[in-house]
Amino acid sequence: MPGSNSSVRDAGAEALSFTVHDVAAPDVAAQRTRSGRLKMLLVLAVCAAPVIASYLTYFVVRPGARTNYGTLIDPPRPLPALPLRTLDGRPLAAATLKGQWLLVAVGPAACDAACEGRLFMQRQLREMLGRERDRVDKVWLITDGGLPAPMLRSAAAASPALTMLQVDRAALAAWLAPAAGHALEDHLYLVDPMGDWMMRMPAGADPVRVQRDLDRLLRASAGWDRPGR
Repeated sequence: MPGSNSSVRDAGAEALSFTVHDVAAPDVAAQRTRSGRLKMLLVLAVCAAPVIASYLTYFVVRPGARTNYGTLIDPPRPLPALPLRTLDGRPLAAATLKGQWLLVAVGPAACDAACEGRLFMQRQLREMLGRERDRVDKVWLITDGGLPAPMLRSAAAASPALTMLQVDRAALAAWLAPAAGHALEDHLYLVDPMGDWMMRMPAGADPVRVQRDLDRLLRASAGWDRPGR
């Protein structure tokens, strides 16, 4: 029919026609920022994973099978900026204590028989840890500003040395705390390598049972903690 070819051509042209829309260019800078943040979070997660895993293993995974002797501090209390001084009066930043497990004794310089017993237990506990003992430091926080007797200072200096530091008792009591009915000086306190007070040993503690707690904690943290600061 006349004009039929023209109609076919018009229909074909109409069928093949399409519309081109503007497409927004990708925001490359925003994508790079998001990617950078994700990478940073992944790196932080990888670094923190061993610490988190060890604490979960000890505190969470097998709570029914674990019978800790010392009292767990929940949540652990971070090391504050304690006003520490060496025995010769030099100030010492509290943060320098981080990096090792700390077995901490507290008491005045005029160390009585009970105090001497805790210092002796502190030394023996470290030796009882065998090859893991280099991961634990002994610390005596002296709360009255005095100096221990020369004989005690000489004994404390014997290898492995006992770190003796003076500290204001009120400032220390804002961090460490005794069990109900006891004085701050009655216990040994355990601080982890990150500076968190996380366990308090009973007054008049049984050293064998304390050692078991220490062994468990050192095994649980073996993946991320190493001897030395």
